[in-house]
Amino acid sequence: MVSLVAGVRRRLPASTLGRNLLLVLAALVVVVLLLELTDPFRNSQLATMSYYAIAAAGLTVLTGLNGQISLGHGALMAVGAYAMGLLLNTGVVPFPLAMLAAAAVTAVVGVVVGAAAARLHGPYLAGATLALAIGVPGLAIHFDGVFGGEQGLQISSPRPPDWFADVIYFLFANEAGSAKYFAYIGWLTLLAVLLLLSNLVASRYGRVWRAIRDDEVAAELAGVPLGRLRVLAFVVSAACAGLAGAVLGIVVRLAAPSGFTIVLSLSLLTAVVVGGLGSLGGALLGSALLVFLPPAVTGLGMQAGLTGVQAAQLAPLAYGVVLVTVMLLAPGGAMGIARALWHARPRRRFAQQPANTHRMDEEPSTTDATEPGGRT
Repeated sequence: MVSLVAGVRRRLPASTLGRNLLLVLAALVVVVLLLELTDPFRNSQLATMSYYAIAAAGLTVLTGLNGQISLGHGALMAVGAYAMGLLLNTGVVPFPLAMLAAAAVTAVVGVVVGAAAARLHGPYLAGATLALAIGVPGLAIHFDGVFGGEQGLQISSPRPPDWFADVIYFLFANEAGSAKYFAYIGWLTLLAVLLLLSNLVASRYGRVWRAIRDDEVAAELAGVPLGRLRVLAFVVSAACAGLAGAVLGIVVRLAAPSGFTIVLSLSLLTAVVVGGLGSLGGALLGSALLVFLPPAVTGLGMQAGLTGVQAAQLAPLAYGVVLVTVMLLAPGGAMGIARALWHARPRRRFAQQPANTHRMDEEPSTTDATEPGGRT
């Protein structure tokens, strides 16, 4: 198995962009198979997972790489969702352009918030972003004539085009409903974001962000502009959150203050920590946990004899148990465990070799310890 993986690695492109592009194409094949082999309910769950993962990937850049803790990414998703809704409801802006515009608007908000928070650290930064998480839903309620107040803003989501249904039926002989269409939109957006972020993480900016996270004093002494790079990390993360909010808007068809509370921000942070800080793959795993853990726990609770309400309350408890367990036993998250197991494989294989083989390799020969001719 190890030799097989080594052979595959040797055949991968030498450039980081080429390797990442190949991985994204392989992931796209897996996603298409999942969407075509599952029912509309699973398609809806996968669509939900896509926008969680987009936001969690952006938060990974900010928290996992740059070391800034944000409790306001739910509010940034709200900015993207409301911007998407306002643009789509005009009926003249195509949804791809509306998605990019929503990300751009949220990036501008990220510039403002990032510049204000660039000098804050630890709990002070968390407190500032917490104020953002509380303030944005309040603004949506206050300006109810524009944003719909507490009832929220209804969003005119795009309908699946005829060519999409024709392609799906031609390739897979399946029907193409709205749930599948939105899932494809979400996952194509997610894979594009992962491709861009993975190359950004491997670039000079990623290395500098890690240097700031590990020792900001040393980074500053080395001439790194801390404030500017912190703002840049916040802008990248905010743009991802806005894009996630735009996908959420077309999937849910509603942007309401109740959907962007502090609970959403904490859920995203939980996904990043459980999946593995600093790992984009960990953000994907953590987002899957956010989507698939609640129905699984609720189903187990109802099988145990609990009522529907009681069983639904088990999901937050399960989140807490998983988070505490990971922080105590596996600080590197799920991806950290996977990396540790993978690196341990060759050592276990080497340790299982016969002991006499090691002795033969370690004992020097007689001719090595003597002069030529065999004399000492």
